[in-house]
Amino acid sequence: MSKNVLKLSDIAAEKIKEILLSADKKTIGVRVGVKSGGCAGMSYVMEYAKDIKENEEVIEDKGVKVLIDPKAIIYLLGTEMDYKKDKFSSQFIFKNPNETERCGCGESFKV
Repeated sequence: MSKNVLKLSDIAAEKIKEILLSADKKTIGVRVGVKSGGCAGMSYVMEYAKDIKENEEVIEDKGVKVLIDPKAIIYLLGTEMDYKKDKFSSQFIFKNPNETERCGCGESFKV
C-alpha cells in the first residue's frame, strides 16, 4: 500500500536527502501529515522524524524515508510530493488528486 499513498519526485527525494544531512543524527526521515487550518480548511505539515510512531505508513523511496501520519493517509492517497524552486521561493508541493479546492496562496486545501 505504501507506494499508493505518496510517491516522491526525484527532485523532492534529493531535497529531503539534503535536509536530512543537516538534521540531528537521530533523525530517520521526514513525517508528513495534515492539520485543520488555512483558508481552504486543511494544510500539509512536515517535520523531522526521529522514530516510527504506531500505525504510521512508512515509505522508503529513492533513498529516503517518509513517514505518513495515520490520520493523514486517507487525504494523501495517490499524492505526489514534488519540490519547486524559483527566483523568490522554494517549497515542497503536494500534487494531490483528492483536492477539490485549493486556496489562492497554495497553503491549504479541501477534499
